[in-house]
This record gives sequence, structure tokens and C-alpha cells, in this order.
Amino acid sequence: MISATKKIRLILALRQGGITNTKVLAAMERVPRELFVPAAFRDRAYEDTALPIGHGQTVSQPQVVARMIQALAVHDRVKLLEIGTGSGYQTAILSHLCRRVYTIERHRDLMRDAERRFTALDRNNITTKVGDGALGWPEQAPFSHIIVSAAASDVPPVLADHLAVGGVMILPIGEDRRDQRITRVRRGETGYDIDDWGPVRFLPLVAGMPGAKEKGGTIETS
Repeated sequence: MISATKKIRLILALRQGGITNTKVLAAMERVPRELFVPAAFRDRAYEDTALPIGHGQTVSQPQVVARMIQALAVHDRVKLLEIGTGSGYQTAILSHLCRRVYTIERHRDLMRDAERRFTALDRNNITTKVGDGALGWPEQAPFSHIIVSAAASDVPPVLADHLAVGGVMILPIGEDRRDQRITRVRRGETGYDIDDWGPVRFLPLVAGMPGAKEKGGTIETS
């Protein structure tokens, strides 16, 4: 069994690292990260580090997850789009903070596992889709908030168009992993404002699907 002390230590480390939003910290405390990593890594679930989840993907470092969500400034009326479900760890945290989370993952196996976790945790405000995250989710747009869990070379125009006026998008930008920055994009009446929220390292945002036989589909958890 994962020690509660390890989780408490992680939350304290997040506070010391600059995470001041108490709702974000409370949501992260409620989500059992050990359920979102392979069994071989469960003893490391509350280390502040990224861990592999298969398909060349990782569950992000908790400090990075917290920084990006804090910068996003979500609340309980938010309709949010997440690009890159991965293990579902960040998705589950967001589900405690938002009214509805729409999340897209290009790897069907990862999404299937994430959906099982959402069901086990009774997270019924998450709608999932297997598909190309670079194309967004036009049928559900606009969104008040968007978070992208992969690095783009620039702000993707398709996703920027998904933002409602007054909306906010957080994503890593930079082709070189050694020079990526967390970027916050705000949509105004006449354009976009862009802010830099510090360095980060993410895998690249990949367009298209992993295999020709994979097709996007929508599954709503219940």
C-alpha cells in the first residue's frame, strides 16, 4: 500500500515549489497517482518525477501538472478541452476543478485504461475521444479553457480557434526539449495575448493517428 506520508510530502513539496492555489493542491491530494502508473512504478508514484506509461508516453511530473493547472485558473463552471489524456492523471485532477472535461488521446490502449480509472474513481464529468488532438474537438467548441500535454512548435491555430472570447489555453511551446516554455494564451475580442510561464520538457505534439486502423470515437464515462 502506498504510504499516505509520501503523498503528504509531495503536497508539501508542491507548496514549496510555488503552488499556492489551495483548490489545485486539494484536487491533487484527492487523486491517487498510484492508480495511474504501471505496477512496477507504484512505489515511486509520489515522487515528483515523470514516469513511463507505455507507447513512449509518460505521466507528467506532479510539479509540472500543478504549475500548468494553476496557470490555467480553472473554476467549477469551466468547460475544458485537454489534448493528450495519457494515463488520465491530469484529467482526473481537472475533473475535480471543472464542470466538464473533454479529453482526447491518440493511443486507444491508453484511453481504454484511463477510462477504467475514471469509472473506478466515479469521475462522471469526463467525456473522452480517441482521435487526433491536433485537430481539436470542433463539435464541442468553443471551450473556456484548453490544456495541451505535448509540445507544439507554435500556438496551434486550430486549437486557438477553439477558445471562446476570454478563454485561456496553456501549452508547452518549443521544438527542442531543452528550450520549451509553458505558454499561456488568452483570447480577446480582437486577438490573443501570450505570456511565458517558465521552462518545461514535454514530448512533441504529433498530428495524425498511430496506426491506419485506429479511428476516433467518442465514449462518455458514466
